[in-house]
Amino acid sequence: MPSPDAAAALAETLSVCNQEANHVSEMAHRTGEKSRKALQGCAYLKLKAAGLSAQPALHVIRKVADAYSTLAANIRAGNLGKPGTQRRAKAESKPIVFREDAAQPYDDRCLSWQLDAKTVSIWTTAGRLKGARFVCSPDALLTLRDYRKGETDLVRRDGEFFLIATCDIPEPELFEPTGWIGVDLGIANIATTSTGYKAAGRGLNRHRKRMQDLRAKLQKKGTKSAKRVLKRISRKESRRAKDTNHVISKRIVTEAERTTAGIGLEDLSGIRQRARLRKPQRVALHSWAFAQLGSFVAYKAKRAGVPMVYVDPAYTSQECSECHHIDRRNRPDQATFACRSCGVVAHADRNASRNIAHRAAVAWDAGRQSSAPVAG
Repeated sequence: MPSPDAAAALAETLSVCNQEANHVSEMAHRTGEKSRKALQGCAYLKLKAAGLSAQPALHVIRKVADAYSTLAANIRAGNLGKPGTQRRAKAESKPIVFREDAAQPYDDRCLSWQLDAKTVSIWTTAGRLKGARFVCSPDALLTLRDYRKGETDLVRRDGEFFLIATCDIPEPELFEPTGWIGVDLGIANIATTSTGYKAAGRGLNRHRKRMQDLRAKLQKKGTKSAKRVLKRISRKESRRAKDTNHVISKRIVTEAERTTAGIGLEDLSGIRQRARLRKPQRVALHSWAFAQLGSFVAYKAKRAGVPMVYVDPAYTSQECSECHHIDRRNRPDQATFACRSCGVVAHADRNASRNIAHRAAVAWDAGRQSSAPVAG
């Protein structure tokens, strides 16, 4: 929460650092020298002459080198397509460009924290800025105090400044689960657990539909004011979905920790490629952050020491959780499960979550048996 003068100094600092990063990036692309050592040898003095101090200049060089390393890794992994494709050719044919407000890394020489006073002393191109206030939650403050380690990134987003600090938190030992909570992920119901918790997706889906219609109207209008509104609401939907996923994942992990249960989660990697849906359903599927909710559950479970197992989601919606008979006719409609073998009738998502819990227990026991020492 910087004062207006301090905010102007921070904004100018980000602008200068990223402008110089673009110059270094152009040099790296032109000469082909993209390692930290090579870039430091040819760009360090120029950055110093541009007004950057020693450590910020080194961070600019490292930022550029790391960006090219990431690009090379994506190319090797095939994430940008095969050789000769338009997307890959475009990425390789021009230097990497940094936005004017892109993040700038700071180390402890450039930024120091006064946690009791909730202020920081930070380097800017206009000189050292002291006593800049920051705000965070009490839990975040304790985490900063106990576990902060390494660099901190200064970020400007929608006119506000953020300090993103790296914290190295030790992993607690996993407890031995007394049971398992299966979590079925979906669109109508975002998450349904085998213990009865259901997070309905109706409100979030309505919000997405409103935002989708609003974007379509503004894009069709095409005026300057419409573009300003589009920019202002650009991340509103993602913030809403992220907050919802945080609430759901915290509820699931808290329940598992309270009942000393493990968490079974569907392995939904590649679901967008595997799913065969109609166009309206494809829009809902591609706009929902399945991976984000799964990652939130995973890291919260790891911090709490809760065991977690990924299971194969195949046929969990067609399998009976009582007799384990599998038949596609067990689903007479989207919300109902009716087993044609034993006659059990249940909510489809609740039945699927019980199947996931059962598969998680089997996978956990199989993992323990395979790692158990063999009697001599």
